[in-house]
Amino acid sequence: MTFAPHGKRTGEAVLVDFEGGVLRIVLNRPDRLNALTNEVIDDVADVVSQAGQETDVRVVVLSGAGRSFCSGADLTLKPEPGWEPPVDIIDAGNRLTRTLCELPIPTICAVQGAAAGISVSFALACDFVLARPDAYFLLPFVHIALMPDGGATAIVAASVGRARALKMAMLGERLPATEALAAGMIAGVHEDLNDAVDALVARLVTLPPDALAGAKRAINAATLPGLDRALETERAWQLDLLRASDFIEGVSAFGEKRKPVFGQRSITL
Repeated sequence: MTFAPHGKRTGEAVLVDFEGGVLRIVLNRPDRLNALTNEVIDDVADVVSQAGQETDVRVVVLSGAGRSFCSGADLTLKPEPGWEPPVDIIDAGNRLTRTLCELPIPTICAVQGAAAGISVSFALACDFVLARPDAYFLLPFVHIALMPDGGATAIVAASVGRARALKMAMLGERLPATEALAAGMIAGVHEDLNDAVDALVARLVTLPPDALAGAKRAINAATLPGLDRALETERAWQLDLLRASDFIEGVSAFGEKRKPVFGQRSITL
């Protein structure tokens, strides 16, 4: 997909609209709760990356169509012993997280319903997260014997604190929007999410772009100094976890609607 700065794309998994200095990117698979494939993630990363080269782009808004922002990766896997797990979606996710964090343009993520799995990383990689009261943030990886990825281990902890990040990552606890706001993870909760996003956009487009870029870069450097290391660690461990028998059991149990029975620890540091 190419970034068309003066047009609107329709009928696709990713919609792009640019007008008045505002680039809007919409995940558009509402029938799948905007579940992500590596192609969709790469498309979004391509658009965001190109936006960084366009001096007339003043704000980027990321959102999802339908009742939820995003349900996470669209993995319809039937793993078996000895299988080779897909690395493409992990690499695509790491690329998008890096691209959002490094973009010298303010970014807003609008969240309604679920922000689950790797989409939590993408939401929090944006500079401002605005949510509807029904929104929640969920890292459900542990229930199928996986770990958070896409930089979540660094970004969630930096956004909400170590204790809450551990509860989300290791217990798979859901964080409602109001609690996320109270914890400082997101910027606001609004009944009319579209109006709130538009009001924030209107403020940002009037502010000096170089000053915003400098502030963003410095704050990210101070709060996410270990992001690259986290991405590398997540990638290595996630691939090992995807090959492990516990993941096969977790996926089987999920499909059979039963409680999984996990084994002993087998991966060493």
